Amino acid sequence: MEDWERPAPGDVGLDLDEVLGAAKDATPVESVDVVARNLEKRFSASEVSFLLVDMLGQEAVRLPRAGTARQARGAVERLRLTGSVYDRVLRSQRLHQEPDGEGGCRMVAPVTNRGDCIGVLDLAVPYADGTVRDAVAQAAHALAYIVVTDRRFTDLYHWGRRTTTMSLAAEIQHQLLPSAPCCEAAQFTLAGGLVPADDIGGDTYDYALDQDVLNLSITDAMGHDTASALLATLTVNALRGARRAGLGMLDQAYAAHRAITRHGRGMTTGQLLRVRLETGVCELVNAGHPWPLRMRAGRVEELAIKVNMPFGVPAPVRYEVQRLRLEPGDRLVLITDGMHERAAASVDLYALVHDTRGEHPREVVRAMTTAVYDACEGALPDDATTLVLDWHGSRPGQRRTSGGSST
Repeated sequence: MEDWERPAPGDVGLDLDEVLGAAKDATPVESVDVVARNLEKRFSASEVSFLLVDMLGQEAVRLPRAGTARQARGAVERLRLTGSVYDRVLRSQRLHQEPDGEGGCRMVAPVTNRGDCIGVLDLAVPYADGTVRDAVAQAAHALAYIVVTDRRFTDLYHWGRRTTTMSLAAEIQHQLLPSAPCCEAAQFTLAGGLVPADDIGGDTYDYALDQDVLNLSITDAMGHDTASALLATLTVNALRGARRAGLGMLDQAYAAHRAITRHGRGMTTGQLLRVRLETGVCELVNAGHPWPLRMRAGRVEELAIKVNMPFGVPAPVRYEVQRLRLEPGDRLVLITDGMHERAAASVDLYALVHDTRGEHPREVVRAMTTAVYDACEGALPDDATTLVLDWHGSRPGQRRTSGGSST
């Protein structure tokens, strides 16, 4: 590495304006490479690559660099996450540094946006001081924003996350989910996850943050395969349409019920929540859905709320808004019946929620869905879905990170 020279005093750090400007000028499939070229130019970085986390959260997929011969989709490098350095970086959300065996340093940085673990930035540098470490961390942060922006315009990041074959029902189902499974804000941290059954069971979850409220929903459409996926489509879009029109919780519930009775065949269970960010007051409508779990002061309990009829039931229905108050430190866990029925019933969800009390919600989601997946020996008879909400309390102006600190 004798031919490498440290940057001159006036040429240190990462020029974010330059990086973001270059990414804007590049095509959406090349913008990731802008970050790599900047690191190569400024710090003589080598082997710079970006790895996406796959849909199941079990593998990392290394994306080929633009301008090189594009590899067949099934031939891209896939690395098991469990026990890997990538898994440690994603869990800790901290930059990792180690000798590369050639006198330099290998660095791995999390590429994360508001708690959504998109992947990791992996590279080697001849020398790593504080300036280089800060620059790599900044580059990974910028990369997250670039990917979130550009994935609207290309399938590159979608096919990169697919390590299994997607059926038509699975394609429909995944398009109904939020584009980011995790969200961090001053008042809360939220994460969701879904492990599909072999023939798709119609589960969905959704969230939307407004200026003064957080809206949540978790639903389970009756049936399997495309029939349940189409029923889920009616349910989710009726809820979103009513919500985006500014309608209240009851109107959203009745909108879902009418959509299914008029256009679908079957029923959907669901749970709708609206949390007021200033007070922690939570309004809730339960349409035939499993009760939520709450952990408060280390104690996990089921909230025995009133259960109304499912959406689409062929009978007169009456939905009611119920209220509960979240306290700082509360963890609320929403599930579908696939999390505790049949083989999944062997999983002690109460113990699992308690044992992961110090973990970020996305790790709780992964622990719960993995436990159910393992209990079913990889062949789930029904979708298993969970949504985990940590309530921090009203803290305007600062966002809680995965490590519990504020930014």
